[in-house]
Amino acid sequence: MTATTYFRPRHIDKGRSILATLKKSLDYGKNPKKTRDGLLISTYMCDPATADAEFLLAKRQYYYITGREQKRDKNILLYQIRQAFKPGEISPEEANRIGYELAMRFTKGRHAFIVTTHEDKHHIHSHIYFNSTTLDCTGKFDDFLHSGRAIRRLSDTICIENGLSIVENPKPSKGNYGTWLGDEKPPSFQEKLRRAIDAALEKKPSDFEAFLSLMEASGYAVKRGKHIKFTGPGQKRGTRCDTLKGDYTEQAIRERIEGIRMVVSGGGSAFEPATTKVNLLIDIQAKIQAGKGYGYERWAKIFNLKQAAQTLIFLQENGLTEYAALEKKAAETTAAFNALSEKIKQVETRMKEISELQKHISNYSRTREVYVQYRKAGYSKKFLAEHEGEIILHQSAKKAFDALGLKKLPSINTLKQEYAALLAEKKKLYQGYRQARENMKNLLTVKENTDRLLRYSPSAPEQENLR
Repeated sequence: MTATTYFRPRHIDKGRSILATLKKSLDYGKNPKKTRDGLLISTYMCDPATADAEFLLAKRQYYYITGREQKRDKNILLYQIRQAFKPGEISPEEANRIGYELAMRFTKGRHAFIVTTHEDKHHIHSHIYFNSTTLDCTGKFDDFLHSGRAIRRLSDTICIENGLSIVENPKPSKGNYGTWLGDEKPPSFQEKLRRAIDAALEKKPSDFEAFLSLMEASGYAVKRGKHIKFTGPGQKRGTRCDTLKGDYTEQAIRERIEGIRMVVSGGGSAFEPATTKVNLLIDIQAKIQAGKGYGYERWAKIFNLKQAAQTLIFLQENGLTEYAALEKKAAETTAAFNALSEKIKQVETRMKEISELQKHISNYSRTREVYVQYRKAGYSKKFLAEHEGEIILHQSAKKAFDALGLKKLPSINTLKQEYAALLAEKKKLYQGYRQARENMKNLLTVKENTDRLLRYSPSAPEQENLR
């Protein structure tokens, strides 16, 4: 079973800033203990480590571009979708892929989003967060009437396409989430086995044989041979180690013992940047008003000093000590990124059109003889009842051709060649996409910090020099 249990907008929390609210929401989803230390996270047009700051920057760009600003209680920061799956029917990796597809198809690629899949309970479920502000920062998501119902229908459609069962009448409220999925059920044997493996490895066995001895000591029967098999208490049939996949195959366990494969566990965050870079300055006053104490204030001041220094270094290294030059460069990199994004969208749109056209041409060819017989039968209702599926496919294909204004159908081979050329172009565009996004993000962050340091506002006179 799979179902979207709820879809809800996220407003600014009382007593919190916008960034703090975004961070709280996303940190819950990104919890390394629930997402296998971040392996079960996928994103679109944002980075897991900085998604909250990127969402915030998009909102500030929206204000600068449109001049529109909503009241605090009306301002929707992001939208959250929760999608749950029947225990034992899907792997966490597949659940994350389906969550990504749901987000992409629902937002039509117009909003940045992050998909976090949790495997800490017996039922696999994903939390999807997408920014309310569009990628081009000129609009916001239109939360239309019955949008939650539309998401559930789309979710069901995707699940059926992937051979998964669905809930006929799921209870959408947060309180009923565990009820209809059965939170009281014990974890599966595979989940218990993974936990036992982690517990054994935490004892730092010297080699694989020592690891197996620890597993036996914990109550598991171990069958050695070509394939290692574990049988837990109360389990009739054992579980082959390799069926666990990921960090729990025999090879993966050997690598973990030897220290070749690192699996982060416990309270450490997998999302802290490994290298020093420019981050957004903290609004200390807002934090103090939200209840932060003297210790936090002291830490935040040191943090802001470091970020101010990083900002200055960035400006000097890139020759942007003139404010006008910084402003121009930020605008240029944003325009370059948007142009590249638009080009990729155009290529992807054409690729989708080609795929649809190939499908219609194939259907048209396969059903043409049936439709000819249907016409010869004088559009007989009896004939229609017997061949309704073929006739509908044929009419649908013909309607698609008419909509495209096609008088002569292109050959499948020609369409395949065009698709291959577009795919190659898309791969080439994506080579520069990540760098363009990083450049834009860095410059917008530096500009935001510079504006704060100079107490700059859109209505204030321009600063001539940053030195």
